[in-house]
Amino acid sequence: MTEPTYPLPAAKQVALTITVLMKSKLLYCLLAITLLLGSGTDAFAQKSKIKEAQAGKISTHTSENGEYTYTMVAGDPLRSRIYTLKNGMQVYMTVNKNEPRIYTAIAVRTGSNNDPADATGLAHYLEHMLFKGTDRYGSLDYEKEKVLLDQIEELYEKYRATEDEDKRKELYAEIDRMSGEAAKYAIASEYDKMLSAIGAKGTNAFTSFEQTVYINDIPANQVEKWLKIESERFRNPVIRLFHTELEAVYEEKNISLDNDQRAAYYKMLDLLFPRHNYGQQTTIGTINHLKNPSIKKIKDYYRKYYVPNNMAICLSGDIDPDATIAMIDEYFGGFQTKSVTPYNGPEELPLDKVLEYEVIGPDAELLYLGFRVPSYGHPDAPVLEMIDFMLANSTAGLIDLNLVKAQKVLDAGSSYMQMKDYAVQMLNGSPKADQCLEEVRDLLLEQLEKIKKGDFDEKLIKAVVNNMEIDKMRGYEQNWGRTFEFVDTYVNGIDWEDRVLYLRKLRAISRDDVIRVANQYYGKNYVAIYKRNGERQDVKKVVKPEITPVEVNREAQSPFLKEVTSMESPEMQPVFLNYKSDIHQTQLESKVPLNYLRNDENGLFSMYYLLDFGKRQDKTLAFAIEYLPFLGTDQYSAEELSKKFYELGTTFDVFAGDDQIYVILRGLSTNFEESVKLFEHVLNNAQPDAEALSGLIDRQVKSLDDAKLNKRQILWRGMMNYGMYGGQNPFNDVMSEKDMRVLKAETLTDALHQLTSYEHKVLYYGPDSPEGVSKTLNTYHTVPAERIPVPTDDPYEFVKTERNKVFFVEYDMVQAEILWLSRSADYDPAMTPQVDIFNEYYGGNMSSIVFQTIRESKALAYSTFSSFQTPRRAGDPYFVLAYVGTQADKIHEAIAGMQELLTTMPQSDNLLENSKASIRNKMETERITRTSVLFNYENAKRMGLDRDIRQDVYASLDDMDFATVNAFHEKYISGSAYNLLVLGSKEKVDLKSLEQYGEVVELSLNDLFGY
Repeated sequence: MTEPTYPLPAAKQVALTITVLMKSKLLYCLLAITLLLGSGTDAFAQKSKIKEAQAGKISTHTSENGEYTYTMVAGDPLRSRIYTLKNGMQVYMTVNKNEPRIYTAIAVRTGSNNDPADATGLAHYLEHMLFKGTDRYGSLDYEKEKVLLDQIEELYEKYRATEDEDKRKELYAEIDRMSGEAAKYAIASEYDKMLSAIGAKGTNAFTSFEQTVYINDIPANQVEKWLKIESERFRNPVIRLFHTELEAVYEEKNISLDNDQRAAYYKMLDLLFPRHNYGQQTTIGTINHLKNPSIKKIKDYYRKYYVPNNMAICLSGDIDPDATIAMIDEYFGGFQTKSVTPYNGPEELPLDKVLEYEVIGPDAELLYLGFRVPSYGHPDAPVLEMIDFMLANSTAGLIDLNLVKAQKVLDAGSSYMQMKDYAVQMLNGSPKADQCLEEVRDLLLEQLEKIKKGDFDEKLIKAVVNNMEIDKMRGYEQNWGRTFEFVDTYVNGIDWEDRVLYLRKLRAISRDDVIRVANQYYGKNYVAIYKRNGERQDVKKVVKPEITPVEVNREAQSPFLKEVTSMESPEMQPVFLNYKSDIHQTQLESKVPLNYLRNDENGLFSMYYLLDFGKRQDKTLAFAIEYLPFLGTDQYSAEELSKKFYELGTTFDVFAGDDQIYVILRGLSTNFEESVKLFEHVLNNAQPDAEALSGLIDRQVKSLDDAKLNKRQILWRGMMNYGMYGGQNPFNDVMSEKDMRVLKAETLTDALHQLTSYEHKVLYYGPDSPEGVSKTLNTYHTVPAERIPVPTDDPYEFVKTERNKVFFVEYDMVQAEILWLSRSADYDPAMTPQVDIFNEYYGGNMSSIVFQTIRESKALAYSTFSSFQTPRRAGDPYFVLAYVGTQADKIHEAIAGMQELLTTMPQSDNLLENSKASIRNKMETERITRTSVLFNYENAKRMGLDRDIRQDVYASLDDMDFATVNAFHEKYISGSAYNLLVLGSKEKVDLKSLEQYGEVVELSLNDLFGY
């Protein structure tokens, strides 16, 4: 249950990266798969021209039983079916038989734009309430519960209307008391329990300006159960467990207040949209409105916008369309149509000057430049998107080449964010050491000026379109990529045929079009947000109200839940990997192992050179790998290489992890040989460049300094590693600035030239035959007969947690975040079944013991979990991990709540059966495919396994009972000593008070980072 946020990535994401955090611009282009799979013959070219000419033509079809009509669009690679029920609900479907699962999204065409001006955050809070049940589930006795809920609703109206603080406290105390009484009838998390039981994954929802979307990934044999649950969910949602869930939203607000990038983004929107709700209403709402909620207004909002003619069901996966549309009609066809008045935002006045604003916070400095530009439906929108990719595409855009590869800034990027009424072209940049944000601003604007003047290679336009095709193809490999394409189309009122024809529009863009549009929209009409480093001023937070923990009745089950779980579903059988038969294992002529897997889906390949050592064993080689993208060869400059790879539709990357090195090449199979040839040329002929090395060292040092300002880096890397290993750990074992400064360019290029002289293996997934792949590699991937042995190292020592200790790190923040870590037994594959069932039951999802207790009952956190962590390699120990993010003034309640669960695990036989059903249904429909097969095998070998360990888990499920799970908890969890890692502000967290949990040690950032 999230609110999407839009801090920009430093570079473009490939493969249709669609998350609830940011919609990828790659949604807005078409994939013509036939053009990428062809043989290149004249006959094929003629056939492609015919298909292109027919693309976009709409045809109407009828289901086999003659009851339902749907439209399809010629040239659509998804062969999508679009239905409209009699009540106006739209249904989008695409069939993908890759695995027996379906990615689902129910999209409501409403969001925070439609929030009442005096109740912002309402759409987002309603989204949370859609997880609480109806009059048929989520309650022990709804008639009795309703009496109390009605009284609570009226109390909130009095609370909103009261200004006297003493009277407000009295009213809230009464709300708390009445909520406790009402909660005695509530069954928490029944929705999550039902979805978990049918084997759903990724159950969540998100709200943004114009949409609220509810998502699941379900087994294909559970469609009817899912539809029954969802139709009931939307029929009559009951606003129950309101004040405890409101606490979760408070925490979500506090998380946003601790996020500097989000603060900068919101301020940019505020200045770009002084009239429109894009800038004047945040999705999560104001503090004052969150503190004064109205259940009445939430109900009014639901009745107004949650109607079938304002909703769409979007599905991609192993679907029988005719059977599925009949079931959808059965469960949703009875919903009544109502007239919906969409939000019509005021037209913004032209921005005729530069607006500048500073945001101060503890994170590293960055810059946002925002232009307000046209969005969907405008004839210039495709050109604006083209300009965005010409500026930054991670490889060969002007920002990529002139700023990032030239090392003129620490990092920079661009994004064209389309919303229904307007779009925002945003440029972002991070400064190098001793570089001011104004310099970054000028460098970014210079790249726009180059576009405006036509100072770019015209071939870049064609290359952008070709790479969009490839990215779209990768996105369509995943059901979620297809489903979110439907969601975006529906929410923004786009005709599907426009999607299908979008690539044609991009192909038609000329150099003159780009120059005209750039000059029309990009002038002195932008907003500049300077996010500077410093202490936050006037920090606000949502203050903790007094809340009494409520009943969750975890053992109870409503008749509706029993009805759902008793429904028959088609049987499915799991498919486990057989490494010997699923992977073609051979050798190149050089005796380098080649693990091959065929891609029958599309014309893309992925190839990896895998070395079983990393930066822990060789820091110099790891640094050389960072150096490689900035080097040219004896034939090409670094810029020319980027352009050549981009024109080939190929991406390459070299990555050094702690104990593995990956050399990665991905792209069009038709260009495989040329790509390998070029890539091997780069590895073997990279030329030393002292200036590039100096620039890289400066940027690396600045990145290390910036990491010490980043809350996530501090907690999840610095503190996590300290809690596992102590002061000497993989995270802080980095090359010092002194060591970097003495490196020689020639030393690094020599190391790169020797990279594939080490023992290594090749992993390949693509459409070429094993013989064809071997032939290409035998020709270009030349290695010496005597390979260099893989270097070894002294492994880091894991700490022994023999007594409780509290490690505190100071950070300027509203929240406090707490991690629990305890070293446990050494890895034993025989424990895997118990580990999996324990994690599912105890802390693995929203229906688990930990989530229900900490969030649902005690309202102590927005995010909380606990798990028994399996190590990455055999011989390493398991760790017990727990987490709570809470308000600083709730820290003691949060710690006590989690430690109680770590000591004693509540029993719920029904929840255990639910957990077993969840694992069973997931395994029966989970299919490990594509490159995941290759890496599953590699991971198994690292764990000392020769088989797919999932089959052990599946075979053990029937034998699992609470005694088994509880014995596991008592042996490995209860009574353990823990390192408590606390991140927070000393102004808000009293260090002396933490001594009750163990010896308190205050750590500095130097202790964590080692520099």
